[in-house]
Amino acid sequence: MNPSPEPLVSIVTPVHNEAEFLAECIESVLAQTYQNWEYTIVDNCSTDRSVDIARQYAAKDRRIRVSVNTQFLRAIQNFNRALRQISPASKYCKIVLGDDWIFPECLERMVALGESHPSVGIVGAYALAGRQIELAGLPYPSDVVDGREICRKHLLEKLYVFGTQNSVLYRADLVRKNDPFYNEANIHADTEACFALLRTWDFGFIHQVLTYTRVRAGSLNSIATSLQTNLPAILHLLQTYGSDYLTPEELDVSLRQHISVYYRFLGKSLVLSRDKKFWDYHKKKLAECGIGFSPMRLARGAFEAFWTATLNPLQSIAKGVRVLRLRSKLLRH
Repeated sequence: MNPSPEPLVSIVTPVHNEAEFLAECIESVLAQTYQNWEYTIVDNCSTDRSVDIARQYAAKDRRIRVSVNTQFLRAIQNFNRALRQISPASKYCKIVLGDDWIFPECLERMVALGESHPSVGIVGAYALAGRQIELAGLPYPSDVVDGREICRKHLLEKLYVFGTQNSVLYRADLVRKNDPFYNEANIHADTEACFALLRTWDFGFIHQVLTYTRVRAGSLNSIATSLQTNLPAILHLLQTYGSDYLTPEELDVSLRQHISVYYRFLGKSLVLSRDKKFWDYHKKKLAECGIGFSPMRLARGAFEAFWTATLNPLQSIAKGVRVLRLRSKLLRH
């Protein structure tokens, strides 16, 4: 009797002007020790050679196909469009971002864990981001973690093991049942998707570096870091999913503490004179969360930042003068 065939994995790569790195990304898929996959590259109106590169590979391997958007989509929208291309026969789904890549054993190790543990809906692993190993924090050999517990630790202990879209493997049925899979209004939609799914699924983790995230200017990660989008993202998680994972008391304390941290950061940003784009973004996000933008809280955060800065006496006086001037200007408006 022949053994059961290996489950099919649908791999998708959403692309926009990734000609510099796309071949390396595709080669990493071709180099997988696990070979039962189908691969769709979804080009988002690139103006460089991305489509040509993708089609060259598709011409050589029938498992690869190329889909080209007729109109430009925002990044998360294109991720959702790419996920809609997965095969109805696939059991697992893997996003490999066009400027990133995966190590040769990535699919083999992730699929094996999923097959061994039917309760696992998402599989992650250590990731190499530039030269830094990320997503550590789970004690070895915790290969299966209760989904609710991992989300509690994320909110209460700042344990971050989900990574980017490139870092995880999903059960394909979960992707197909949720359309759109990612919240297109949230730059951290990948983390939100984990919170939505892990209410009823476990999280699998492999203690091995299996994915690579490129650190470069212009990427979603660099934009997120520049704007500190994690602060409104955590606020959104607490408001939307906090009651699923925390007690009412824990949620109340977490919200109050996080809003305080958020405004302390904004106060420091006031001292640093961030640009209009920065302030428009955070005002919009605070409004979306129903918190609203409070000049008084901002002023308080600025003074907290100032007093913290007194640890550096060479800068504290100049910063204090700037805070007073900016506070006065702010309160006039």
